[in-house]
Amino acid sequence: MKHNTFLFAAITAIPLLLAEICMAELTQTLTPVPDKPPAPEFSLKDTEGETHRLSDYRGKAVILNFWATWCPPCREEMPSMQRAWEEVKDQGIIFLAIDIGEDEDTVFTFTADYPVDFPLLLDQTSSVIEQWPVMGLPTTFVIDPRGRIVYRAIGGREWDSPALLDRVRALLVTEGEGTR
Repeated sequence: MKHNTFLFAAITAIPLLLAEICMAELTQTLTPVPDKPPAPEFSLKDTEGETHRLSDYRGKAVILNFWATWCPPCREEMPSMQRAWEEVKDQGIIFLAIDIGEDEDTVFTFTADYPVDFPLLLDQTSSVIEQWPVMGLPTTFVIDPRGRIVYRAIGGREWDSPALLDRVRALLVTEGEGTR
């Protein structure tokens, strides 16, 4: 009887394990955004008081992340964003992370545990997030060099994944060839 119970447990666990592996792979995807709408313009200050406008980055690919310090998946993905930034910052790819509803001190304290050197922007009134189709935190958009939203990622990602970064790099190559 013990053998049958073990066999049953093993057989039922395999589909669950396969589903978990598939979900892990799916979470590393970028979902294409139909019709590539123009990205809504914004102007926000970073934690250093410098103003950033999305239009300042026209001609580059932008990975725009909406997040908060209290969000566990946001905290989990931030180190991979930093690693990715270190890899691509000289390749025409920009990382911007917009913190929702928190103040400078809260974000500054967060960076003691999760140091980053790409811009962390503050949307303290949540006025910017209201203009974007955010489905939860974190939500990340990839904006092409023309300023169009081409991909969306809901939930955390490992942003230093070569597959993800290659899809963003491809936007630069395509734009440079004038095929879009």
